[in-house]
Amino acid sequence: MTRRFLFVLGSARADGNTELLARRAAEQLPPDVEQQWIDLAEHPVPDFEDLRHDSDHVRPTEGNVALLLDATLAATDIVIASPLYWYSVSAQTKRYLDYWSGWLRTPGLDFKATLAGRTLWGVTALAHSQPEVADPLVGTLNNSAAYMGMRFGGVLLGNGSKPGDVLNDTEALARAKTFFAQEAPPARFVYED
Repeated sequence: MTRRFLFVLGSARADGNTELLARRAAEQLPPDVEQQWIDLAEHPVPDFEDLRHDSDHVRPTEGNVALLLDATLAATDIVIASPLYWYSVSAQTKRYLDYWSGWLRTPGLDFKATLAGRTLWGVTALAHSQPEVADPLVGTLNNSAAYMGMRFGGVLLGNGSKPGDVLNDTEALARAKTFFAQEAPPARFVYED
């Protein structure tokens, strides 16, 4: 299967530090690797409504939910590019991940089986000098990948608060050059170690 990267941008700010860092990492991908970028601020989805015990799930066929579902199913690599908001992913990003719960129960999708073996990556910018404050965000993505049977490539961390700050983080920019070149291991829950 030809590699196809889906970049899900979860920032409330266009061209923010997280997106800048994700784009620097994406520049390193080989030219034959397809890239699709979806900005959740430009393609909002309604709040997720958990209907798993109340009704039949129907595959969305139009609108932003259908766009995200189709892009997710087509991707070999999903990159969650979310700034660190209150120590985890942004609300837009969390809403997208919540939709995975509904897609798991949509007849005919085989969502979990389709994503199994594919790779989840993360990119985030944080305005803190200690990277450990991003551990909840990393845990959210790692555990989501583990539940889905995916690989987890880790999270590319950059430092920045004001627009463009991350471009001064030379260590993050150096890591971006090889981030997607690494072999992503199967995701594991922390308690499995």
